[in-house]
Order: sequence, then structure tokens, then C-alpha cells
Amino acid sequence: MHTPSLQTKLPSVGTTIFTVMSTLAAEKNAVNLGQGFPDFNCDPLLVDGVSDAMKQGLNQYPPMTGVPVLRAAIAAKITALYGRDYNAASEITITAGATQGIITAILAVVHAGDEVIVLEPCYDSYVPNIELAGGVPVRVPLTPGTFRPDFDKIAAAITPQTRAILINSPHNPSGTVWTAADMLRLQEILAPTDVLLISDEVYEHMVFDGQQHQSAARFPGLAARAFIVSSFGKTYHVTGWKVGYVAAPVAFSTEFRKVHQFNVFTVNTPVQYGLASYMADPRPYLDLPSFYQRKRDLFREGLQRTKFKLLPSEGSYFQCVEISKVSNLGETEFCKWLTSEIGVAAIPLSAFYANGFDQRVVRFCFAKKDETLHAALDRLARL
Repeated sequence: MHTPSLQTKLPSVGTTIFTVMSTLAAEKNAVNLGQGFPDFNCDPLLVDGVSDAMKQGLNQYPPMTGVPVLRAAIAAKITALYGRDYNAASEITITAGATQGIITAILAVVHAGDEVIVLEPCYDSYVPNIELAGGVPVRVPLTPGTFRPDFDKIAAAITPQTRAILINSPHNPSGTVWTAADMLRLQEILAPTDVLLISDEVYEHMVFDGQQHQSAARFPGLAARAFIVSSFGKTYHVTGWKVGYVAAPVAFSTEFRKVHQFNVFTVNTPVQYGLASYMADPRPYLDLPSFYQRKRDLFREGLQRTKFKLLPSEGSYFQCVEISKVSNLGETEFCKWLTSEIGVAAIPLSAFYANGFDQRVVRFCFAKKDETLHAALDRLARL
């Protein structure tokens, strides 16, 4: 029997480092601080809201764009936090997680040969999404060591073929947070162009030390050209529910929804209603910065007992460390050694660069129970 051969659309994509490290962590019974998800439960009230929706019979297809009550709650939150009014009916779309929101935005606006700027290190879906759309990824490095944007390099990367730029703040993997001055500089650079903005803001409620999240929605010149992406999974500790949203001007949302309806069509109905009822109380997301800052501080204090050099963690739930005083190994081999011999899994930052750039930095996730963090720190203290 003949099986036809396939020509892959993603020849450079294989098994991700996240799968490799999680598999090794399970094999070695290591504390897994590699993948970015919590090991604690969400608020039972949120589960009750979903359960109540199921019991009320809200189990059939919702509107393609998302249930109206949830879209209205999102629009109200954006207005309250960032001062921009989005029309809930025409400018907010519920997605099957932020990852689907990002690829849908790219597929909606990127044509064959269009260039899309990505700032490395970056989340691993960005470049494959661009390639699936027929676009050309243009990689601009964030400043090594600080991971701050280099606006001269960003400006130099813009050409007549540039269709969009992808930004992410708070930043995965580095934990760097863009300032208001950063956003204003980006707004200035993009102002004379038709370049679109895809702003990945999934960690919007995890900004520390009294800083504010600078959403693209705060800046009229950015909001007018932006798809703003966020995630309930990150905010409410339910990453497995895979529900997010995209806010964009009506003309952008119209094109976005053309792809969305043939991509996933719509998103889990009772979860949407549960999220809508839970959003009536803003405290869970307003209290999230202090919740994660306490975990960050606990983890950083423990890491001081090691030879790691701690890099700043201004936001997100990630802590990066420089390893040169601990080992001569490269990042990937060090992470494998750390998992096998010390019993703690981390992720090499080189995994977030197309060329595997190794700057002797690895990433830990501190979105874990205190006992998980203490267990990891006890093992890491050997270093």
C-alpha cells in the first residue's frame, strides 16, 4: 500500500524544548519550573460559575464572536484600566486562547511575502505563524542582558514590505516590562507607516514594584493599528481552559473574524459564561500583581543562596538567571544536567531564538505553590 509523501510547511519545527524538558523532568522526578503554568488551583467560585452555566443548559454553540456578556465585561475592564473604549459587539472577539488569537490575527492580515518584525527572544509560536501565512519573519534582537527594545534596530528593520510588528510585554521569557516611554517611542516610529501592531499582553496583570502595565490600548496611535491579545488562562490560573480575547478596531476585527469563523468558529460556551460572571468582581485581577510579586520575592530570596546571577523580573511569572558562575555548559546542556543531577527543570533562553543564541541564561517559572518553590530552592541550594 502506497502512502504519499508530504512536503512539510514547517521544516524547521520539531519537538519543542518544553516537551523535552518536561519529559526529562517526569523521568527524573524533578521539580518542573520549566513550563509556564501554575501547579495550584483556580478560585472555586470560577469553577462554580462554569458549573452553574452547564446546569442552566448553556451548552450549545455561542455566537461566533463570543457571548455578549463576556465581551461587554472585557470592554468595561479595558476602559477602566487603560482608558480606551472598545465596542463590545464589533471590536472584541473571544478566542481559543491567546495562541489562537495571535495566529488568527497574522492569518487575517499577512499576505505572501509580507515582512513581520519579531523581537527575539520571543514566544515560540510567532515565527511558525508568520511562515504559515506565507510571510517573512524579520528578527530584531532585544538588547542582550537587559532584554529592552532597541528602537534604532526596530526602525532600521522597517521596509516597504513590513506588514506588522509583534511585541510582548510583560515579556516571556525575560520578565522585562515595557515603559510608557517605550510605547511612545514605538508609536513615534510607526506613525508615518502603515505597519500593524500585534500586542501580546497575556501577562498584563503581572507587573511588579508599583509599575503599571502599558497596554497598547493606552496609546491612541498604537491602539488605532493594533490587535491586542490577552488570556484568561494566565490571569485566572486556568491555562488548560484555553480562552482568551482580541481587541481591535472594527475594520481589523472584521477581517479577524473572517479567519476566526473558519479556524475554530467559536469557544466553549459554559466557560465563557463562567468567566463573565467571575469578572463582575475585579479584585482577582487587581490583586494579581501582589500575589505573584510575593512568589517572585520568595523565589529570588532563595536563589540568593546559589551562584546564579539574578536578572530583573519586572513582570510575568518568570525569573531568568545567568549561569556562568555555576557551569561551563551551554544553556541546553545545563538545563538537562540541572534536571538530571539537581532535580529542577528550567528552560534555556536559546530556545527562544531562531539561531539558538546562547548567552548563558536560563528561565525558571515561579507560578507554583510555595511548597513547590521551597522544594526547588532546597535542591538549587546545592549550587
